Amino acid sequence: MAILSEYEEDDHKKPSSSAASAKKPFNAAFDPSDPLGFLEKVFEFVAKESDLFKSDSLVADVNAVVRMVKDKVEAEEKKRKEGKVEGGKVEKKIKEVEAPLPPKKEAVKEVVMEENGSGSKAEEEKGARAPNKGNGLDMDKYSWGQSLQEVNISVPVPPGTKSRFITCEIKKKHLKVGLKGQPPVIDGELYQPVKVDDCFWSLEDQKSISILLTKHNQMEWWKYLVKGEPEIDTQKVEPENSKLSDLDPETRSTVEKMMFDQRQKQMGLPTSDEMQKQEILKKFMTEHPEMDFSRAKIN
Repeated sequence: MAILSEYEEDDHKKPSSSAASAKKPFNAAFDPSDPLGFLEKVFEFVAKESDLFKSDSLVADVNAVVRMVKDKVEAEEKKRKEGKVEGGKVEKKIKEVEAPLPPKKEAVKEVVMEENGSGSKAEEEKGARAPNKGNGLDMDKYSWGQSLQEVNISVPVPPGTKSRFITCEIKKKHLKVGLKGQPPVIDGELYQPVKVDDCFWSLEDQKSISILLTKHNQMEWWKYLVKGEPEIDTQKVEPENSKLSDLDPETRSTVEKMMFDQRQKQMGLPTSDEMQKQEILKKFMTEHPEMDFSRAKIN
């Protein structure tokens, strides 16, 4: 816990009355787990004791200060990492000189194994990914899941974040989510349109942003959340059977049919529509034995 404060000197070191009136004491406790709360108190103090917030360029000025500090921190971090890398390179060179060279055959075999491994990994990344438990995907900065009717998104934020620092724009085919003054975490075109009036977001325990999107087409699984991110294999989506009872009869029948057809395709068997066509054809052949179907081509 750090304490930031200004205090007055002894009486014999006090500044003139005009200088004293220009300086205002500021006391605030800095909690590392709640940095935004500390900044909020700073801004409230500045707004109360100055005309800064009356300026039309307030947001631009504050953003400029934030960028300046961020650039400075990143530059220092880069220098620190470069120092470690240089030290690591020297240590690696020493080890290479001291270590004996492996036999040529083993070295060639190891290179081939590495190439084969990297190739299979590249193929896995190129293809559709298996969905997570929520039938969506876990990304680096957020995760999403889905049912046939809705899409649920969770975006972690720094502890202590307040809702007024969050920006969330939900449009029919576009989603933008993040913190004010920072690059958005999500900003892209949605896989399918949503019903904007039935979508909403909330801040959960000041730790994460929870977003609910209501699908416009509630008979299709999404392959991705926003354009540009990896796709999931919708053939591996596993809907919760326990929730089928909550659907109306027509929707439930459609969902069950989709699940049956999906299993049939995975096993290389005919779907329900194909089976129905085969039954109709068999019935027609039975009712018309006089007709010769031996040369008929049936697709």
